[in-house]
Amino acid sequence: MPQRSRRIALTEGTVAGALFSTGAIFIRLLGSSLSVYSIAFWRLTIASVLLAGVILITKKSSDFNKAKENFRRILVLGIFLGLHFILFVSSVMDTTIMNATVLVNTTPIFSALISVFIFHAKPSQLAVIGLVTSFVGISLIAYADASSQGGFTLHLKGDVEALLAAVAEGFYLNYGREMRGKMPLLTMMTPIYLVAALTIGLSSITAWTIPAFPHDPALILYLIGMATLPTAIAHTFYFSSLSHLRSYQTSTLALLEPIGATLLGMAIFREFPSVLFVFGAFLVLGGIVSAAAKE
Repeated sequence: MPQRSRRIALTEGTVAGALFSTGAIFIRLLGSSLSVYSIAFWRLTIASVLLAGVILITKKSSDFNKAKENFRRILVLGIFLGLHFILFVSSVMDTTIMNATVLVNTTPIFSALISVFIFHAKPSQLAVIGLVTSFVGISLIAYADASSQGGFTLHLKGDVEALLAAVAEGFYLNYGREMRGKMPLLTMMTPIYLVAALTIGLSSITAWTIPAFPHDPALILYLIGMATLPTAIAHTFYFSSLSHLRSYQTSTLALLEPIGATLLGMAIFREFPSVLFVFGAFLVLGGIVSAAAKE
């Protein structure tokens, strides 16, 4: 594996993790006016248009024959990505920014569990310790939400949604790593985003709603910002880093997201986490690092 290529992949993953932190902020800014489906749908639709524009302007390689050959895999990836975004957007609306971004980044844990139960891989002792530590941290966060609100509340519902979003992303990354080197990045990501947007659009019908586009210029700017920073740039870099990183390594770099998002949430929305939340988050993130680390 070329050192320079791996260094580029690490840079891509780091940039992605930093830009991901803006996603929850944009969701909060949009959430009072738009539905979960509207935010997720237009986020991906605008991002796919932006990538298509980059392909046309830069005249990047666009081997659409390979896209046709890998249509089934693109379809599966788009469905997993669409489900991930529906669940994550909903979680940010239902719980705190810190909870949503910490719990959605348990993806390395679920990637490890997928490897164990589906691919029959044998986890190391360090990975097992990490899994147990993260589970204790998740339990603490859930307990703090339940005790502060008096039972199963909207916050706890958001915590569960964030965990389910992490599961969907775990499948997405494990499946996507096989695809990364088979076709040009932008040619691959554009249809994946479109399929994800279509998945969200079809899901919205089952919820008896239609993704609405805002008329307020400020909301349109927020949508464009969300489609550009944490989606078109960050998520594309995130997927690109799979070329020279394992799925758990890529998802571990995304741990920059809860740190940045929590700081931004404190500065913009005055959303300060409690001590128990912070301790639970510390255990979750520490467990993730332990599970993902090489012995």
